[in-house]
Amino acid sequence: MKLNKNRMTKETAIEVSLNLKDASHITVETGLPFFDHMLTLMAFHAQVGLVVKAKGDLHVDDHHTVEDVGIVIGELLKEALEDKTGLERYGHAYVPMDDSLARSVIDLSGRPFLVFEAQFTRDRVGEFALENIREFFTALVLNAKITAHVSLFYGQNAHHQAEAIFKAFGKSLGRALKHSSQGLPSTKGLL
Repeated sequence: MKLNKNRMTKETAIEVSLNLKDASHITVETGLPFFDHMLTLMAFHAQVGLVVKAKGDLHVDDHHTVEDVGIVIGELLKEALEDKTGLERYGHAYVPMDDSLARSVIDLSGRPFLVFEAQFTRDRVGEFALENIREFFTALVLNAKITAHVSLFYGQNAHHQAEAIFKAFGKSLGRALKHSSQGLPSTKGLL
């Protein structure tokens, strides 16, 4: 299932394509090379196809671009997950990245909630402000209507810290999206 969405504001122009069935095509161009790298890792480990083309007011800073990309990816996930029949629903992953260790636990619950616990050893990697990682996941989770608990346990290298988080989130999302023979994964009969 391939879905496309655009978001145009005075601050950003975002085009995203998401494919939950075919992970063969991942291309990310946001004007923020480190963010491109993180989104590529996330999609690869989630085993989903992702194409992102974003132009934002990077002359101001990277906040609007990062947040708006999260909004659009979240909206596409919500659309793709309207019928959760046959999905595993829950996913979790611990991912080490050299000196760093992160965990992500996801519930495709229809109830948006984010717990994000991470302290980075520096403020930026390249031109990317690491505080915007929380903003990205907040936007994605709220718009996808999923529950996610993301934790960075430790690490020394800020690049590794961020990479462990994005890989863990991707891996846990991929597991939650896996096929299950259980039917609708809820005793309520509705998600």
